[in-house]
Amino acid sequence: MNFNAFHPIGRNGVLLNVAEAILFLASDSASWITGIVMLLDGGVTARLR
Repeated sequence: MNFNAFHPIGRNGVLLNVAEAILFLASDSASWITGIVMLLDGGVTARLR
């Protein structure tokens, strides 16, 4: 199995994926969020459970 096949979404993450999460949390759309643990792992953690 190659590394991409290990990820449930079928690809490796890129820096843009993390940047977009940061931008969301810094935006007005996230104004009601006061704390969060956001796993940015392409679903790997969910697959391991």
